[in-house]
Amino acid sequence: TNTLWTVLCVSFSKSNPSQKVGEERIVGGYAPVPHSIKYIVSIQTLERKHFCGGFLINKHWVVTAAHCNIGLSFFIYRVRNMLIVGGDYSLSIYEGTEQEILPHILVPHPSYNKFTNNCDIMLIKLRAPFYLNSYVSITLLPRQGDPIAEGRLCRVSGWGYTNPSGGPIPSTLRTVMLPIVSTEKCNSSESFSGNITENMLCAGYSLGGKDSCQGDSGGPLVCDGRVYGVVSWGKGCADAQFPGVYTAVSKFRRVFYAANLTGLVTQRLIPFVLA
Repeated sequence: TNTLWTVLCVSFSKSNPSQKVGEERIVGGYAPVPHSIKYIVSIQTLERKHFCGGFLINKHWVVTAAHCNIGLSFFIYRVRNMLIVGGDYSLSIYEGTEQEILPHILVPHPSYNKFTNNCDIMLIKLRAPFYLNSYVSITLLPRQGDPIAEGRLCRVSGWGYTNPSGGPIPSTLRTVMLPIVSTEKCNSSESFSGNITENMLCAGYSLGGKDSCQGDSGGPLVCDGRVYGVVSWGKGCADAQFPGVYTAVSKFRRVFYAANLTGLVTQRLIPFVLA
């Protein structure tokens, strides 16, 4: 059968009651050069409250986390309550570089499991295309199944808390560099105890101190100029022995290729949204 999501995700029965899902934000980072991270988008409510990050894979499609699919029971209402903003740096100041576009349809992975966070990835088809310019651009993706080496430094970016205990939300974009942690180490009894699936990857420091935290779910983890991860979940923020957990983008590369190649008509997408 023809499906949008060509990669089968296995649903795992394990769950971690101490994990924090959603609203991941940056801890221990810094403010990048304004508009130097052009592929990131802010996903907001119609009241312009930021609640998730995402990134452009072409001018028609955004990728984010499936758990950012919040709202009422049917996807159409979620679409109506969402705004995608590109070209932003400070959320509190109008800079004249922003582009605000409504989503057309949300396509969460049909095998997404909110208890295990497996397959925590979603495509958003835009109602109108972004205009690519000096402030808004697309990002590169890894090849299907392409691994990323342990210890490789990667960049995760987003808007949000700079302290794991909360506090005021900074309005400007933040970014932090994190090393990739092996799945074996991340799955150890001292860390996530087997809850990391083959569709996830981990990044962070064993001593903690730097991480994504509340508010930037769906944002990009960029390694060697390509997005290898989507901010997904974790235990606390910047805790020792508990790196951030990301959806492994290379496991879903064929999906992005299909979207980029065809644009995919709405009629084909709806069955998979409701699956």
